[in-house]
Amino acid sequence: MAKVTLLTYTPNPEISIASAAKLCYSPASIDTIREGLDDQKAASFVEMLAEIGHESPIEHASFTFGIEGVSRALLAQITRHRIASFSVQSQRYVTENDFQYVTPPEIESVPEAHDLFLEAMQKDKEYYDKITDILLKKHFNDFLANGMDEKSAKRAAEKKAIEDARFVLPNACDTKMVVTMNARSLMNFFRHRCCNRAQWEIKAVADQMLELVVSVAPNLFKNAGPSCVCSKCPEGKMTCGKAAEMKEFYKNLKDKQ
Repeated sequence: MAKVTLLTYTPNPEISIASAAKLCYSPASIDTIREGLDDQKAASFVEMLAEIGHESPIEHASFTFGIEGVSRALLAQITRHRIASFSVQSQRYVTENDFQYVTPPEIESVPEAHDLFLEAMQKDKEYYDKITDILLKKHFNDFLANGMDEKSAKRAAEKKAIEDARFVLPNACDTKMVVTMNARSLMNFFRHRCCNRAQWEIKAVADQMLELVVSVAPNLFKNAGPSCVCSKCPEGKMTCGKAAEMKEFYKNLKDKQ
């Protein structure tokens, strides 16, 4: 199951944003932009920016998350959000000989499908181990033949073996990552990935991320979430038709804070 942790974030994110906004709209100097900015005034600046659609100042607040218990399928989706930084556990350097995996709820709910899924995961583990062993022996002998000492040859052979054996691993394979996004990029992320039509796993991650940032910057993320929370659904004929339910869900999520 996906678990998201807020590792770090810009201190006093709303005051940092308000400071940048203040510089845009007043003759304040760099030395004085924070003068008189308490939490209440910072909240007013943040609300004003949202009302007029001036989004660049909110880029000055960044949030770093630890995400674990997610699949490589999710990795392929989340890295499409380009204004972000990602550090992902490498299958090239980390051996996956007993990898964990994510089971889609729909597969788990159908016994016949679940049995086949578990069988496929087990076979993938076996194939990964077998391919790793075969390649490791080949590379080990090659490195020895080229004059490398036994300890170094074994270490280098293992790395080279798992580099190619990983190609047999499934999208379900568990991974973990550290992700940093600025607030503007997060808003965009939430609009797309909190949507009811988003893939279930990344929606679950997005909901956790939103809940965490609301706890430290409630005014900034007051209207964050899928597009239907604060405006019209953009999905047209593909809408889920549940705008009212979505508004209530995200109101309750934020009210928990």
